[in-house]
Amino acid sequence: MAKRKIITIDEEKCNGCALCIPNCPEGAIQIIDHKARLINDLFCDGLGACLGHCPQGAISIEQREAVAYDEKKAMANIIKQGPNVIKAHLRHLEEHNEPVYLKQAMDFLKEKEINIVLDETRFHGSNTAGGCPGSRPIDLRRQQVDKDSGRSINFDSELSQWPVQLCLVPTQAPYFQGAHLLIAADCVPFAYANFHQDLLKGRMPLVGCPKLDDLPLYKDKLKQILTGNDIKSVTYAHMEVPCCFGLLPVIEKAIVMSGKHIPFEDITISIKGEKVK
Repeated sequence: MAKRKIITIDEEKCNGCALCIPNCPEGAIQIIDHKARLINDLFCDGLGACLGHCPQGAISIEQREAVAYDEKKAMANIIKQGPNVIKAHLRHLEEHNEPVYLKQAMDFLKEKEINIVLDETRFHGSNTAGGCPGSRPIDLRRQQVDKDSGRSINFDSELSQWPVQLCLVPTQAPYFQGAHLLIAADCVPFAYANFHQDLLKGRMPLVGCPKLDDLPLYKDKLKQILTGNDIKSVTYAHMEVPCCFGLLPVIEKAIVMSGKHIPFEDITISIKGEKVK
């Protein structure tokens, strides 16, 4: 079984300085009871951006089996850390639009006869408490409705989740299950006018730059996404310029490393904004 990277925090070394917090793009770390806590390992991407900002050396990376996320198992660990960590975990699920996991967590607490009183104003209908609003995973899919034919045409966004940057997206976000992935070089949406309707519709986008970004990191992360989720297909859309082809072998290698047979399509867009193939 494949493994995934995740941070671990040594409570004995941690002094609660909070220098790691701004460097967690997923908002998975919070200071609770004067200690840094990983309140939801589902949203830890394992990149380790927080490591170099811990002067105490309390944060390290470990590898775990890439099993499906289990909220009950997560809660079994969370409750050991006290009521404040439990509250933070519940708020984190609510802020990240995870009603299914939130219900499972509340049911688990009820089963264990643990009564947690939450700040209702802060907990319900608010996405401002804690976390990182700019990078928390959000499922944006909605039911399509017919438009009146007599009005000017306004195209709806086909974006189905957030975040979209390959460096930021969690490797086991729930919306990956059964997904058709669209890996897009970041110039493509600017060049191809029909990007949303032709390429993005029905797919989950991951965006990166084949020239400027860390390709070995991308290979490892894509492997984790493909291995740990039920991915139905992968499409790579890139520009016709030579540097844009750099991500192609990385994706193909990640598919091979996943050990799965995943349909793959390669699409090239010209600098004039036309689909070459």
